[in-house]
This record gives sequence, C-alpha cells and structure tokens, in this order.
Amino acid sequence: MLFDRVKSLDAILATAAKKGLHRSLGAFQLTMLGVGAVIGTGIFVLTAEAAQKAGPAMMISFVIAGFVCAVAALCYSELASMVPVAGSAYTYTYAVVGELLAWMVGWALILEYAVGASAVAVGWSGYFVGLLKGSLGIVIPRALTVGPLEGGLINVPAIVISVLVTWLLIIGTTESARVNAVLVSVKVAALTLFLILTLPVMNMTEFHPFIPNGWGTIGVVGAASSIFFAYVGFDAVSTAAEETKNPQRNVPIGLIGSLAICTVFYLLVSAGAIGAIGAQPVTDAAGMTLSPGSPELAARCAALVASGVNEPLVCSHEALAHVLRSVGWVKIGNLMGLAAFIALPSVVLMMMFGQTRVFFVMARDGLLPEKLASVHPKYKTPHVVTAFTGIVVTLAAAFLPVGKLADYSNAGTLFAFAMVAVSVMVLRRKDPGRNRPFRTPAVWVVAPLAIIGCVVLYAYLGLIAKLVLIGWGAIGLVIYFSYSRSRSHVGLGRDEIHELDADAPPLPVPPMPGAHTPGGKDA
Repeated sequence: MLFDRVKSLDAILATAAKKGLHRSLGAFQLTMLGVGAVIGTGIFVLTAEAAQKAGPAMMISFVIAGFVCAVAALCYSELASMVPVAGSAYTYTYAVVGELLAWMVGWALILEYAVGASAVAVGWSGYFVGLLKGSLGIVIPRALTVGPLEGGLINVPAIVISVLVTWLLIIGTTESARVNAVLVSVKVAALTLFLILTLPVMNMTEFHPFIPNGWGTIGVVGAASSIFFAYVGFDAVSTAAEETKNPQRNVPIGLIGSLAICTVFYLLVSAGAIGAIGAQPVTDAAGMTLSPGSPELAARCAALVASGVNEPLVCSHEALAHVLRSVGWVKIGNLMGLAAFIALPSVVLMMMFGQTRVFFVMARDGLLPEKLASVHPKYKTPHVVTAFTGIVVTLAAAFLPVGKLADYSNAGTLFAFAMVAVSVMVLRRKDPGRNRPFRTPAVWVVAPLAIIGCVVLYAYLGLIAKLVLIGWGAIGLVIYFSYSRSRSHVGLGRDEIHELDADAPPLPVPPMPGAHTPGGKDA
C-alpha cells in the first residue's frame, strides 16, 4: 500500500504535551504577529512584476491572493492546534494522509523556502544597487547586478547577501523577537511614509485603462499568482494556535484580521504607486505586453530610459524607492532603499531557517541521508543542510529574476497549502471525535475553496513555474522510491517525533517581543 505509512497522531500529541505551553496570546497579539510576519517583502520586491502583468488592476490581484491565503490559513489553523509540533505542513500531512504525500509536501516546501529566499535576495539586491547609486553616486555595472534573462551576467549583490546569511546561520545566529520587531517596524514605517507622500499626489488618469491585459496568466489572476508571495508568512499565526487563549475565537480573528490589514495596506501602497507615476505594462512595437523577467522586457526598458523617458514602474528593480524619487522625494526614496536594505535580509534568514528545519526533520525521519541532520560540534547548528541550502539559494539568486523565483516558490507553497486543506477534510472523516482546540468554520466550504483557490492560482502561473513543480516533484518521487521508502523510520516501525528534538533548528522568531516562537522553541 502506498498510503499505509502514517505517523501516529497520538505519539505526536503525547510528545508535544511534554512541552506544556502556556496559552498567552490574545486576538490583538495574534493579529499583530500576523501583520509582522506578512507585511513588507512582497510589496517591496514584486510591485513591478505585478504591474507588468496586470497594470493598475494589480489591486484586484492583491484581494484574490489574500482571499486564497485566508481560506488556506483557516485550514492550517485546525491542524496546527491539533498537531502542535512546530507547525510544518509536512508534519501535518505525515500524521493524517501518510508518508508518500508527506514526502511530496516536504519536498515542495524545500522548493518554496529555498527559492523564496533567493527571490528576496534578488529583491534586496535591486534596492541595494539603487541605494548606492542614489546616496553615494556609485554605479555597479548592470552585468553584475542582474542575471542573463535580464541582460546581465550574474547578480553579485544577491550572491553576497545569500552567502552572508548562510554563514550567519551556520555559526548559530538567530534573531531575537525584539530585533525582529524592530525590523518589522522599519518596514511598516517605510510603507506608511510612502503612503503619506504618494496618496496626496495621486493622479486618477493613471488608473486608465484599469485592466489592460485581461484576466489571464499575463493579467489579473496571473499577477495574483505572483503576488501570493506577498502573503507567505501568515502561517506564523496558524502555528501559534496552541499558545492562544480561546483559540476558537481568537485564531480566526488573528488570521482574518492580519490578512485584512495587510491587504488594505497593499492596496493603498499599490494605489499610491499607480497614482504617482502610473503602472501600465510595457509593450513591444506591435503593442503586445512583454513577459516580466524576459530579455525582451529588459531591452525595451533600457531603450525607454535611453530615450530620456522616466523609467516606468514596471522596469524598476526598486519600485517603491523609484516612485518616491520620481515625484521629487529623492532623499526619502533613498531612505526607502535603506529600509529595504536593513529589513529584507532578515526575511532571507527566516526562509532559510524554515528550509533547514524541514530538511532536518525529513533527514531525522530517515527520508533523506541522516548526515544532512548532523549538528556542528562547536556551533550546535545543522551545518551540512544549512551549507547545502545556502549553495542552492545562492545559485538561484545569482542567475534568475525575482518574479520567476517568486513564481517557482509559490508553486511549492500552493501545493503544500492544498494538501493541508485535504488533510483537514480527511481527518474530519477518519477521526471526527478527536479533540480540536480550533475547528475550521464551515470546513466543507472553506477547505474546498482553499483547494480550488490553490489550483486556480497554480494554473495561472507561467508555464515554466508549473513545470518546475512537476519536474521537482518527479525528482522527489524517484528519490522517495529509490532511497527514502526503504530507509523510512516509520516504515521500519520506529515512530519518532523529531520536530521536538533538542537540537532541531528553532522556528523563525515571530515579530513580537515577549511572544513565544510558534512551536515553543524560543530563540
């Protein structure tokens, strides 16, 4: 039987019970935790990508992506409250649907976290290059700041930040909740200042035509598939369900509240950017919209700038800073670049943290070589898997554009979220009597909506992004059947819960001083 290997839910719960976590988080704290985990990254690095696909209608794209996240999050929360071990979709699936699908989810999460970290590194590079040019007059040659698809050779700043974060992780750097809270405050303050300066100068004519490209892959839904990246991080709220007072009431308030706040924030920021300098897609000579991240778009943007035209929003690698400079706030635009320079590396660190954790637990479960889970004798960190992750992140960041990386990451995320929604429905049927501290409301409506939403957003990703997940999944299946299945600890009769090992990497710290790390491991 392919689906006969399931981690014992009772074993997981018995192990988790030893932690004895104190329920301390209220609805307001949970909402703020969610806002801190979500806000900033996507809007900083993907505004130009979304505008090239959807034009001003990228505002609708934010709403679509936020809705899919909300229904997926409600499903996530039920499992997070029942299976309270560091909240990984991999663990949930293993305990409910079985080893094969858990392997596929874990494999997809590896893609999500590693490629997502690369995307943020490339986004950071764009702001760093702009900051050097705007503040110090230092111009790094284009060949060294973008990959081959955008007319360059290699993205050196993205390589530098990826290597630096890998080194910090290997020597054991973890962010404290207080540092993380400061970095979240920097992002929120920068975006708030952006609103204050751009909304008063909004020109409504820039919103026409509102939907220049229709609803397809290069259109509103395609932009939603990309901008979905802007919401990844909300699972910090889901995984904190076990530490929440009255979770049945407070978890949905925290989830829906934080996603609503972030969506309104994103709508206002995108409206400010559109109204200030416009967000119409760049087209070729025949009037066809060029694909984001393509050599043709890069060449067309270079030609427009060379002709003396102000660089269009869709061409900028530091969109928000560029908007402020374009409306006369040059120094504030440089400050926006500085805010991204300071805050975005923490996101790279958190995503690589998430990746090493999934890798670590899968290796301890016997599904990957256990050497990957070995811990450094001095630094007490999983240095082998961290170094491997760092190499992959660095190579992807060196050569690929941010939009493509975000799409590849989203493909993995959407698969994992769909499997979580399936797991919730399966467990409702298999084990209806089990205690559920939080129950997904209207589960037979919400869970199918989550699955449909994930499938639709996946369908509107670009062809290569879809093929990346399929190809990655095929490689995963080959590894599973040729290596993992015969070495699986569950298959060998050893039901172990490695998510709670003392030397397991801690989860990324939530952006709230004084709050526990979701999963109970305080950094």
